[in-house]
This record gives sequence, structure tokens and C-alpha cells, in this order.
Amino acid sequence: MNYYSCGKLLITAEYLILKGAKGLAIPTKYGQRLSVKKNSKKYIVWEAFTCDNKKWIDCTFDLKFRLLKSKKTKTNYINTLSKILQNINVLSPGFAGEGLNISTILEFNRNWGLGSSSSLINNISNWLNLNPYELLKKTYKGSGYDIAVANSKKSIYFQKKGDFNEITETKFSPPFKDNLFFIHLNKKVDSQKEVKKFLNRKNEFKDDILKINLLGDMVIKENNQEIFNEILKEHEEIISKIISKKPIQKVLFKDFNGQIKSLGSWGGDFILASGDERTPNYFSSRGYNTIIPFSKMKI
Repeated sequence: MNYYSCGKLLITAEYLILKGAKGLAIPTKYGQRLSVKKNSKKYIVWEAFTCDNKKWIDCTFDLKFRLLKSKKTKTNYINTLSKILQNINVLSPGFAGEGLNISTILEFNRNWGLGSSSSLINNISNWLNLNPYELLKKTYKGSGYDIAVANSKKSIYFQKKGDFNEITETKFSPPFKDNLFFIHLNKKVDSQKEVKKFLNRKNEFKDDILKINLLGDMVIKENNQEIFNEILKEHEEIISKIISKKPIQKVLFKDFNGQIKSLGSWGGDFILASGDERTPNYFSSRGYNTIIPFSKMKI
């Protein structure tokens, strides 16, 4: 039994999507594979491989999802897997049968933040015919937009409306897309920590959400790159005030000829750079070597 889910990037409404803002998200050409085989050994073997085929998880659990043994696997990963298995069993009792061999393979670097958790949850849900949003809610915090992208494999608008998720497929392919690049900032932000911290804020940000929703609509319709850049800049300024962090362009890239927008949790993972043919050289000369053109990232 083999399953595949694509990764994701949230282009607009980062942070505020947790409070009900409408976010534009795109699917990536990088994803995660899941393979499941039955065994009759009364235990569950879970192996996970990186994009360069290195094993980073190697655990064996009993059928009550208690760890029997592990090889060079960090404790937090073991705890997360045990929790996932327990939550799966709540939604699908006895799913493990007499035993299972579970294997996952990532197509992207684990530090990239393209959705190693969400693509895993979606693959498991497809395998067992579960509601992926239920499994996500039991296992991780988050809006669920990443699950929606993994299922759609198309660009979408995602908005939480109470217990209901409004998902609308859309097209995001600007005429100047050859001037758009995704650059990784060489560090990983703990998105779960950022999510919990933001959800604890009591402010509902109603006026800011209205502005962000409008800018999100404008992003996909704009055919002029200069105006597109102004939209990104205004979006950055709104989020900057909300989370009390300076936009990354003001901190690290003041001399960049174009506009930069943070994606996801600010300070790590990917940024979107709207520039020109010189943009890759600009970032590589500053030590940022993961530079992916729009057409090579987005499905």
C-alpha cells in the first residue's frame, strides 16, 4: 500500500489564517511518500528516510504503541509517533492488526518547512480512509490549510469559519513568475510553538483580517510586477505590526532590488523574492544556496 501527498507553501495570511483570515496556499512539487505492509510479528516498525535516503527514524512499537526499541531516533520524534499511533487507533480501532511495517520518504529537506507533518497526516488518512482534519486536530495544532492543499494538489484559498473550512481552488501563475523565487533562510522555525503562541492571543484582529483578505485577492489578479510588489510590502507591514517583528527585508536584505515576503513562521523557512534575473546571484552571494524558481517549486 503506497500513498503520496504534496507539500505546501502559504503565500498570504500567515499567522492570521489561525484567526479566520483567508489564505492563499500553493502545492509544491516536493512531497512525501508512505508505504505500509502488514506483518504478523505483533509489533509496528516505523522507518523514515530523508530526501538523500538517510534513515532518521527507526523505531519499533508494541501493539499498545509503547516503544520497544529505537536506533538513533530523537525522543521528541518517538513521542510524536507514539501519539500519532494512539490517535489513529482512536479513529480506526485495531488498524494495526497483527503488526505493520511503515516507511516514509521525504522529497525535500526536513528543515524546509514544506509540510512533513501535514503530508504524513494526509497520507495516513488516505490509507485508513480517515478525516484528515480530525487526525490533524488530535495530533498537531494548525489551521488545516496544508491538508487542504495536499488533497487538492492545486492552488487554493483556505478560510476557517468556525468548525467549517471554506476551500476554493484558484489559479496563481503571474505573468512575471520567472522573476519570482523561493529562498530558504538556512534555519528552521518551530511552527507548532509559533502556532500555540499566536492562538493564545485574545485579539481577533478583525480589521487586519479584512485588509489581508483583500490583499490576498489582489495577489492572484495583479499582472504588473511593481504593483504586485507593493501588495506584498503592505502585507508585510500589517503582519509586522501584529507580531512585533521587523520585515525580513529591513533586517537582512535592505539593498535588494525588489520585494521580499516572509512565508509561514517569520524568521525561518522560505521567503518569496520578487525580483529579476539577477535575484539568484544576489542571494547566493550572501550564502543562501537554496534558491528555487517559482516554476520549479509550484505544481
